[in-house]
Amino acid sequence: MRILLFALFLAPLSMFSQNSISVHVHNVPSNKGHVNVAVYNSDDTFLSFDGVFKAGTEVAHEGIVQLVIEDLPEGEYALAVFHDENGNGQLDTNWLGIPKEKVAFSKGKMKTFGPPKYKECAFQIHSDYEINIKL
Repeated sequence: MRILLFALFLAPLSMFSQNSISVHVHNVPSNKGHVNVAVYNSDDTFLSFDGVFKAGTEVAHEGIVQLVIEDLPEGEYALAVFHDENGNGQLDTNWLGIPKEKVAFSKGKMKTFGPPKYKECAFQIHSDYEINIKL
Protein backbone atom coordinates (compact mmCIF):
# COMPACT_ATOMS: atom_id res chain seq x y z
CA MET A 1 0.00 0.00 0.00
CA ARG A 2 2.81 2.42 0.87
CA ILE A 3 4.53 1.74 -2.43
CA LEU A 4 1.31 2.51 -4.31
CA LEU A 5 0.85 5.79 -2.44
CA PHE A 6 4.48 6.71 -3.02
CA ALA A 7 4.14 5.95 -6.76
CA LEU A 8 0.96 8.05 -6.96
CA PHE A 9 2.75 10.92 -5.25
CA LEU A 10 5.73 10.81 -7.64
CA ALA A 11 3.69 10.36 -10.84
CA PRO A 12 2.78 14.05 -11.16
CA LEU A 13 6.41 15.05 -10.60
CA SER A 14 7.54 12.99 -13.58
CA MET A 15 5.10 14.89 -15.79
CA PHE A 16 7.08 18.07 -15.08
CA SER A 17 10.51 16.61 -15.72
CA GLN A 18 13.05 19.10 -16.98
CA ASN A 19 15.09 18.53 -20.10
CA SER A 20 18.06 20.14 -21.78
CA ILE A 21 18.92 21.07 -25.35
CA SER A 22 22.56 20.63 -26.39
CA VAL A 23 23.18 23.12 -29.19
CA HIS A 24 26.13 22.63 -31.54
CA VAL A 25 26.64 25.77 -33.62
CA HIS A 26 28.77 25.09 -36.71
CA ASN A 27 30.60 27.50 -39.04
CA VAL A 28 31.35 30.15 -36.41
CA PRO A 29 33.56 32.47 -38.49
CA SER A 30 35.85 33.90 -35.79
CA ASN A 31 36.98 33.99 -32.16
CA LYS A 32 35.39 37.41 -31.63
CA GLY A 33 32.40 38.05 -29.37
CA HIS A 34 29.79 35.49 -28.33
CA VAL A 35 27.37 32.99 -29.81
CA ASN A 36 23.86 33.61 -28.48
CA VAL A 37 20.92 31.22 -28.53
CA ALA A 38 17.33 32.28 -27.87
CA VAL A 39 14.69 29.63 -27.14
CA TYR A 40 11.09 30.42 -28.05
CA ASN A 41 8.00 28.40 -27.14
CA SER A 42 5.32 30.38 -29.00
CA ASP A 43 4.51 31.58 -32.48
CA ASP A 44 3.24 34.83 -30.95
CA THR A 45 6.61 35.72 -29.40
CA PHE A 46 9.00 34.20 -31.96
CA LEU A 47 11.95 36.50 -32.67
CA SER A 48 10.83 39.20 -30.24
CA PHE A 49 13.33 40.21 -27.58
CA ASP A 50 10.64 40.20 -24.89
CA GLY A 51 9.39 36.78 -25.97
CA VAL A 52 12.54 34.76 -25.27
CA PHE A 53 11.63 31.77 -23.10
CA LYS A 54 15.25 30.84 -22.26
CA ALA A 55 18.61 32.00 -23.54
CA GLY A 56 22.23 30.94 -23.52
CA THR A 57 25.53 32.45 -24.54
CA GLU A 58 29.01 31.11 -25.03
CA VAL A 59 32.32 32.74 -25.94
CA ALA A 60 32.86 32.42 -29.69
CA HIS A 61 35.65 30.44 -31.20
CA GLU A 62 36.16 29.62 -34.85
CA GLY A 63 34.50 26.39 -35.93
CA ILE A 64 32.00 24.78 -33.55
CA VAL A 65 30.60 26.32 -30.37
CA GLN A 66 28.60 24.13 -28.00
CA LEU A 67 26.23 25.20 -25.27
CA VAL A 68 23.44 23.68 -23.22
CA ILE A 69 20.06 25.19 -22.43
CA GLU A 70 18.69 23.51 -19.28
CA ASP A 71 15.45 23.21 -17.32
CA LEU A 72 13.04 22.95 -20.23
CA PRO A 73 9.72 21.16 -19.75
CA GLU A 74 8.47 18.87 -22.50
CA GLY A 75 7.03 20.85 -25.35
CA GLU A 76 7.56 22.60 -28.65
CA TYR A 77 10.46 25.02 -29.14
CA ALA A 78 12.25 26.98 -31.85
CA LEU A 79 15.76 28.39 -31.64
CA ALA A 80 17.32 31.54 -33.05
CA VAL A 81 21.11 31.78 -33.01
CA PHE A 82 23.41 34.67 -33.82
CA HIS A 83 27.11 35.37 -33.63
CA ASP A 84 27.46 38.66 -31.73
CA GLU A 85 30.87 39.26 -33.23
CA ASN A 86 31.35 42.77 -31.83
CA GLY A 87 30.14 41.71 -28.36
CA ASN A 88 27.55 44.47 -27.94
CA GLY A 89 24.80 42.07 -26.82
CA GLN A 90 22.50 42.67 -29.75
CA LEU A 91 21.99 41.58 -33.33
CA ASP A 92 23.31 44.38 -35.52
CA THR A 93 21.32 45.16 -38.66
CA ASN A 94 21.64 47.59 -41.55
CA TRP A 95 19.18 50.39 -42.24
CA LEU A 96 16.80 47.91 -43.92
CA GLY A 97 16.81 45.64 -40.86
CA ILE A 98 18.93 42.96 -42.55
CA PRO A 99 21.34 41.30 -40.07
CA LYS A 100 25.00 42.28 -40.37
CA GLU A 101 25.98 39.38 -38.09
CA LYS A 102 25.58 35.68 -38.83
CA VAL A 103 22.11 34.31 -37.95
CA ALA A 104 20.65 30.79 -38.00
CA PHE A 105 17.56 28.92 -36.82
CA SER A 106 16.78 25.49 -35.43
CA LYS A 107 15.27 24.10 -38.63
CA GLY A 108 14.20 26.94 -40.90
CA LYS A 109 16.47 28.99 -43.11
CA MET A 110 16.68 32.74 -43.60
CA LYS A 111 14.58 33.70 -46.63
CA THR A 112 15.15 36.36 -49.25
CA PHE A 113 12.59 38.63 -47.60
CA GLY A 114 13.02 37.80 -43.95
CA PRO A 115 13.35 35.10 -41.32
CA PRO A 116 11.47 31.79 -41.27
CA LYS A 117 8.23 31.36 -39.34
CA TYR A 118 8.04 29.69 -35.92
CA LYS A 119 6.43 26.51 -37.31
CA GLU A 120 9.26 26.11 -39.82
CA CYS A 121 11.79 26.12 -36.97
CA ALA A 122 9.82 24.30 -34.25
CA PHE A 123 10.63 20.87 -32.85
CA GLN A 124 9.32 18.77 -29.95
CA ILE A 125 11.31 17.67 -26.94
CA HIS A 126 10.27 14.86 -24.62
CA SER A 127 13.71 14.20 -23.16
CA ASP A 128 17.19 15.69 -23.49
CA TYR A 129 17.69 16.85 -27.08
CA GLU A 130 20.71 17.53 -29.28
CA ILE A 131 20.67 19.81 -32.32
CA ASN A 132 23.23 20.95 -34.90
CA ILE A 133 22.81 24.42 -36.38
CA LYS A 134 24.92 25.93 -39.17
CA LEU A 135 25.58 29.67 -39.15
